Amino acid sequence: MNISAIIKLTVSMALFGSIGFFTVHTGVPATELVFVRCICATLFLGGMWLITGGHKSEVWDKKEILQTIICGVFIVLNWVFLFKAFEEMSISIAISIYNLAPIFVLILGAIFLKEKMTIQALVATITCFIGSIFIIGLQNFVSFSEFMQSGFVWALLSAVFYALTMLTSKTITKLSSYALTYIQTTVGIVMLLPFIDFALFDGLTSTNWFYILGTGFIHTGFVYYLFFDSIRSLSTILVSVLVFVDPVVAILLDMLLLDFMPSIVQTMGILLIFGGIFYTIYVPKKKRLPQEVS
Repeated sequence: MNISAIIKLTVSMALFGSIGFFTVHTGVPATELVFVRCICATLFLGGMWLITGGHKSEVWDKKEILQTIICGVFIVLNWVFLFKAFEEMSISIAISIYNLAPIFVLILGAIFLKEKMTIQALVATITCFIGSIFIIGLQNFVSFSEFMQSGFVWALLSAVFYALTMLTSKTITKLSSYALTYIQTTVGIVMLLPFIDFALFDGLTSTNWFYILGTGFIHTGFVYYLFFDSIRSLSTILVSVLVFVDPVVAILLDMLLLDFMPSIVQTMGILLIFGGIFYTIYVPKKKRLPQEVS
């Protein structure tokens, strides 16, 4: 067991869990925040890439570069939609819906990659769907306008594009993690530049800039460095379990620092979603383990 890698991944997930708290204090809309985040991450990860000398041993494959650019579009849209969800709903609710991504990976994999949808996966999907309804509140499904203003759509889209990011990057094997992320964040800069209102940065306080730069250098640059540096030394099951540190920290910070208190129904929804995700990722693999060993 690689203790150093476990600590790095745990720290990266704990730090990422605070991104919602940072976001609500930046004072800028989602698109502008993601733009600055991409700039900071490109500088940080590009610098690390050069310092470690990884750029000298890169294997540049045209197909993988194109695939990485598409993946970059998906991950940038994932960030924008997640931050827009933070603007409309509590961090806990947004993060809970956002973490439906593994379920969407199963669904999209079954549709586009012809992967088999097991009974366990179907049960988990239905469980998570019911949980999402509990979280957003049945009353918001009565009026279409209230439903659209709830932030549920943004959170759901962020989960879908996170799933697309995972599926797209699944077969990228030749590019290093630094090259992969550097290309993705550079795509984000180019992609968002035409939509940025630079006037929104006028009048920001030093506190605003602290949180803005924190989302870039800490939550994207440093966290991605720790994440990519650790996952290659850990088993898939261990990684799948440790990523739950992210939503737990996010929900705790939302409750302790932003005074969010979920209702009984919302609490049930959160438990259903994470129960379904945990079952999808961990339990079926645990059941298969004895067969694989033998």
